[in-house]
Amino acid sequence: MSSVLPRSLRLALSSLALGLLFWPLAAPAEPNVVAVNVDQAKLVKLPARVATIVVGNPMIADVTLQPGGVVVVTGKGYGATNFIAMDRSGEILVDRLIQVEGPSEQLVTVYRGVDRETYSCMPMCQRRMTLGDGDHYFGSVVQQAGALNGQASAAANGTSAGANKSN
Repeated sequence: MSSVLPRSLRLALSSLALGLLFWPLAAPAEPNVVAVNVDQAKLVKLPARVATIVVGNPMIADVTLQPGGVVVVTGKGYGATNFIAMDRSGEILVDRLIQVEGPSEQLVTVYRGVDRETYSCMPMCQRRMTLGDGDHYFGSVVQQAGALNGQASAAANGTSAGANKSN
């Protein structure tokens, strides 16, 4: 018995091995695309002389210029848009695509007829606002989050005001 593989099989395996070896080189690199998840932010370094940022669709992403040419890109809605960075004379320094994708966390989606509810399950499931949720559910979560934020702001202002009075 011979343990030698047939020539056609050796050729096929060699081609497969070479393909796997060079596969990462064939994947197109997209350095001009900023990928960010909805409701998350990413820092991007730009030339220090950037003075103005223009966002194609601010409902999809927000771009905030920080000192030193750093921008904060925040995903606000699903889809793609772009941003253009210019210097003081209006020269375009950067024109990049922003791709906003769905949340990366562990989510559970519950459908009640046509209405959708989303829960973040890390590690326990909690209500979460997600684009596409039913109007009633989304509004309820927004209202609760706003009330909680208002209470926290009032408590913080009360604490700082009390500290100022005693000084």
